[in-house]
Amino acid sequence: MKNIALFVLGIAVVCFFVAHHYKVGWLKAISEAAMVGGIADWFAVVALFKHPLGIPIPHTALIPNNKDAIGQNLGSFVSDEFLIKEKLEMKLDEFDFATKATNWLKNEENSSKIASLLVENVIPGVLKTIDDTDVKNFIQQQFEIKLQQLNFSEWIALGLESLSKSNKQTEFITNVLTVLASELETNRIEIDEKVKSATPWYTMGVADKKIAKGVYNGLYEFLNSAKEPDSTIREKINLYVFNFIEELKNAPEMQQKINSIIIDFTQKEEFQNYIGSIWQEIKKAVTEDINNGEESKIKISLARMISNFGLTIQNDIVMTTKINNFLKIDLLGILLRNKKAIGDLIANSVQSWDKKEIADKLELEVGKDLQFIRINGTVVGGIVGLIIYFVEQFI
Repeated sequence: MKNIALFVLGIAVVCFFVAHHYKVGWLKAISEAAMVGGIADWFAVVALFKHPLGIPIPHTALIPNNKDAIGQNLGSFVSDEFLIKEKLEMKLDEFDFATKATNWLKNEENSSKIASLLVENVIPGVLKTIDDTDVKNFIQQQFEIKLQQLNFSEWIALGLESLSKSNKQTEFITNVLTVLASELETNRIEIDEKVKSATPWYTMGVADKKIAKGVYNGLYEFLNSAKEPDSTIREKINLYVFNFIEELKNAPEMQQKINSIIIDFTQKEEFQNYIGSIWQEIKKAVTEDINNGEESKIKISLARMISNFGLTIQNDIVMTTKINNFLKIDLLGILLRNKKAIGDLIANSVQSWDKKEIADKLELEVGKDLQFIRINGTVVGGIVGLIIYFVEQFI
């Protein structure tokens, strides 16, 4: 654009020499006025950003020299003219943040971008930052606290009560008795040996065989009899189970005893090591998954969850209204409370810029239009020169 403006001015210069050589009055008037207009506007445009031809003429390089004042005025203008409650409320109402945000989130490409950001940057960073020992101790402490808060006796009682009200208890006891009878028969020789070792030597082995046989037959008959659902032994077993359930439900001593047994078991080193290893397993599984790139299950799940969240919120008018109202009230309060600080921030930011840098940046932003001013000055100057020439001829 500078070259175009210079070219237009160059045409005026050429026309001036042509008019002077051939004594063309009207062309000379046009070219003289065009040169004056073009050069004057060039000076005016350059004077905004720097000293024309590097000469420190007063009231030139206006923007660099008044940078601080411009920043202060700009900050005051923003805080006084834009950060006004009525204008901000109107703009926030028009913006409808909740709808725009949910529209953006439910888009699969956007939700995938967020998921990728979390999987590729956030999660690995968190895993590297966390101290494994601290996590292990935390898990163990939390697990112990939760265990102490639980009533295992109540759980066991509920399980046994549910079992007793169905045929499963009968089947279970029958199966146990069957297994015991089978084991009794399998270990008959061992029973004989036990009885023989317990009887006096002077019985000469006669009494021990009878005793062993009696013990075996008695136990075998007892177990077979207990298998019958309507037997007296079965009734006693059922009564024992019922009393045990009631004791679990209502006896604090029994409850404390059961809980203590379970908690004592969890204090064993092997169990504690297992609980502590949970974090290592989780960390390993997460690391292996996020290394799968686009196939990462965590990334796919996160993307789906983010997209579904956006869709769900968008369809919930009550929720979108709450979000917008929340942002409106909070953001409005923040802006109004800090309007002076925002104005000062703008002013300080502008003041911290380099003079030449700000001049160059502003010239690049508006330079194209400023070159049109030079072109217009040249053209309009020429037209005015022509008008003056004809008025002079007429007079």
